[in-house]
Amino acid sequence: MTGILLRSDSDSIATLTLNRPAARNALSMGLMEALDAALLAIADDRSVKVVIIAANGPAFCAGHDLREVRATPTRAAYEALFASCSRLMQRIVRLPKPVIAQVHGVATAAGCQLVASADLAVAADTARFATPGVDIGLFCSTPMVALSRAVGRKAAMEMLLTGDMVPAARARELGLVNRVVPESDLQAATRALASQIAAKSPLTVAIGKEAFYRQIEMDLASAYDFASEVMTRNMMARDAEEGIEAFLEKRTPQWVGA
Repeated sequence: MTGILLRSDSDSIATLTLNRPAARNALSMGLMEALDAALLAIADDRSVKVVIIAANGPAFCAGHDLREVRATPTRAAYEALFASCSRLMQRIVRLPKPVIAQVHGVATAAGCQLVASADLAVAADTARFATPGVDIGLFCSTPMVALSRAVGRKAAMEMLLTGDMVPAARARELGLVNRVVPESDLQAATRALASQIAAKSPLTVAIGKEAFYRQIEMDLASAYDFASEVMTRNMMARDAEEGIEAFLEKRTPQWVGA
């Protein structure tokens, strides 16, 4: 894959790299469609166990491409834009494989939304995050959906209402990112995390990811009923049997993905 999105696969990890450096990797319609298509293809690719979303250039992602947005100022164009963005973010959540955002530079507006939508995020200590739409008269309503599910309510509202830049260390405190590392270590640290997860049973990871996002929207009793059913189904899988036996026999499990 070449052009605005690059893909490289190695050791069961697919890295998708946003490649519009001159535009600070702004999410044009073309880039969103390319990323969505790549994730759709990866969903059924048994050779891939973990996805990393990275970026070339000085920024991770500066949000939507405002020049492109203003080129066609019609309601239909705006509806298509936000529908495409929403579809992409939901694709990340529903992908049966973990997605890790590898963040450097700035991640603002829809770029911050992309980080919040990822299952995990590793950030350079120089990275910064913001939802600054309020500064230009455009509240970050769609980024709000992902942000409000990733961080606490008051922290999300502060970011949305002020538009202030949040440094990486504070983003970690808020729960927007998992790990903050020196910029020189960013790629290695992200890959190490991806490799750790890729070593697990892909079936178990897929079951767990789907269950996590489904139960979190339920009331407590419903969540426990649902999780109990998931655990029962998981216990019947060959990988669960293999994992338990390997633990008892003090050996490394051999996953079959079933």
